[in-house]
Amino acid sequence: MTPAMFEGFALHDIDHRDVRLRARRGGDGPPLLLLHGHPQTHAMWHAVAQPLAQRFSVVAMDLRGRGDSTRLPASVDHALYSKRAMAADAVAVMRYFGFERFAVCAHDRGARVAHRLALDHPDAPTRMMLLDIAPTLAMYEGTTEAFARAYWHWFFLIQDAPLPERAIEADPLAWLREGMGRRFAGLGPFAPQAMAEYERCIAMAGSATAMCEDYRASATIDLEHDRADRARGHRVQAPLRVLWGAQGVVGHCFDALGLWRDAATDVSGAALDCGHYIAEERPAELLAEMLSFFGDDKS
Repeated sequence: MTPAMFEGFALHDIDHRDVRLRARRGGDGPPLLLLHGHPQTHAMWHAVAQPLAQRFSVVAMDLRGRGDSTRLPASVDHALYSKRAMAADAVAVMRYFGFERFAVCAHDRGARVAHRLALDHPDAPTRMMLLDIAPTLAMYEGTTEAFARAYWHWFFLIQDAPLPERAIEADPLAWLREGMGRRFAGLGPFAPQAMAEYERCIAMAGSATAMCEDYRASATIDLEHDRADRARGHRVQAPLRVLWGAQGVVGHCFDALGLWRDAATDVSGAALDCGHYIAEERPAELLAEMLSFFGDDKS
């Protein structure tokens, strides 16, 4: 990435247990953690990071297995890529900067990490904004033919190794560009510098394994954790704002707002006129939503 994409942000490498986590921090004010989605890195926040840093202490991190964070090997139970492990990473990163409580905005896979963070560490998030997901358990239990056709990669990536890994490693750049380009907005919204960063990172050794293990965990151990919380009546307690793309799959296949109201105590939400990649398709609208929602935080 060119430095101008995150001007004023400092790079940090943070060791936590078995991983080294890459993060950028900039700005001053109430702490705000940004978590990226698939198949991206923290570069996806480039269009909103600098304006946010005028109001907040912004931390944008790469999830384990993505960006410049550590890629771990596969494990039988996929626990190394569970959202529980990734949520613990996120809490450790924020504690590294001295933040015990913080707001969170997260997209896609990162939003699933944020959901688990809110359940495992209920005292940590002050407010949360989740972009273009419904709860993982609800999406699996509510899978229809339309959803399976649109999100076919969910069901391909969870296949036993090494089938999906070999397919991705044969041409990782094609996997990335085809996967992102076939969605509603095509490749048009992605800045060349950001796309170059996504391409650099997906081509790193171990990226395909990390990607598949992330999805395998979501279909196995993560569902076990979600079912256990549902059985105990655990819900997200922090105020929750959910946004989804009106032209995206989640909005077409699920009642996102209703499903989150089943999973959290204080929920608001709305659709934006875009597809899946809200931060890059509609950065100005997302920034306005974030400034309004997180600016109301009195914690």
